[in-house]
Amino acid sequence: MNSDSSSIELQLEPADHRRLTLLCGPYDDNLQHLERRLLVQISHRANLVRIEGPEPNIDAAALIIRELYQLTLNAQQQPQAISPEQVHLTISEHFDIQYQGQEGTQREFALKTKKGLIKPRNPNQAAYVANVLQHDVSFGIGPAGTGKTYLAVACAVDALESGQVKRIVLTRPAVEAGEKLGFLPGDLAQKVDPYLRPLYDALFEMLGFEKVEKYLERGVIEIAPLAYMRGRTLNDAFIILDESQNTTIEQMKMFLTRIGFSAKAVITGDVTQVDLPRGQYSGLKHAIDVLSAVPEISFNFFNAKDVVRHPIVQRIVMAYEAYEAAHPKTDEPTRNGSRR
Repeated sequence: MNSDSSSIELQLEPADHRRLTLLCGPYDDNLQHLERRLLVQISHRANLVRIEGPEPNIDAAALIIRELYQLTLNAQQQPQAISPEQVHLTISEHFDIQYQGQEGTQREFALKTKKGLIKPRNPNQAAYVANVLQHDVSFGIGPAGTGKTYLAVACAVDALESGQVKRIVLTRPAVEAGEKLGFLPGDLAQKVDPYLRPLYDALFEMLGFEKVEKYLERGVIEIAPLAYMRGRTLNDAFIILDESQNTTIEQMKMFLTRIGFSAKAVITGDVTQVDLPRGQYSGLKHAIDVLSAVPEISFNFFNAKDVVRHPIVQRIVMAYEAYEAAHPKTDEPTRNGSRR
């Protein structure tokens, strides 16, 4: 932990070995979940628990641990296991602290992949990774080359390899207008493969081609065209919706309501590159308007200075931003389809 860390100790009463085991979960999964979400370190010996981390976080962790310990007794005062859903909901109910400290973010949130450690390259990327790890739903919004999709995939691989989730689900609007997959040759996977290629490239780089192919065969990595996600509930999954600026309002709402327990969703997009037909308002823009005040959802905005590709890409993005600022669009559709 860094120099700003504090620590506290709490004693769980009454001491009960069975209940303590249930509190920790199999292989200490419950405590590890708490550590990841609150950015703390937890150690225990018998019924004495030590928590280290930022001061507000350790106070929240102590409160949550005490409440979870109470949940290890049922109505008949008999020991009972704690489900992942109970851990998740208890954390969500009691903890809503935004990550602070960009330097700490870059040190703390190095992501482990087959390629090695992947670290944020600038403060905005560092804050984005921190928010993805802390929140169940995160938005990464900004121009091409800012690393929003690549880092989302890195977070997904890290979560899969560390056992935090059981699968990765990749999705994006398959075509610019209406997802008319039937006009493309091949089976379902082949129809959407071209549109998911940036996600695949990142996966191949981080996991290796053979492992990705094996995961695809076993369904550990799943292709889920956005048009086919209606009616599903995705538990224990890391879900990435890429190119979300090309979703409609209805599609975005449908996607966001697919998220189940022990799942994370990252939505990436660039509001300056909307390819929807005239008269349709971007679901990403609408989500920013509707959900920006929801504390459990993080919004991360990138700009031209965050571009990490060839320097010319940064200058291109900045030139377009300057031009669009000087020549604002006047024919953009509003949410109900009328012209502004």
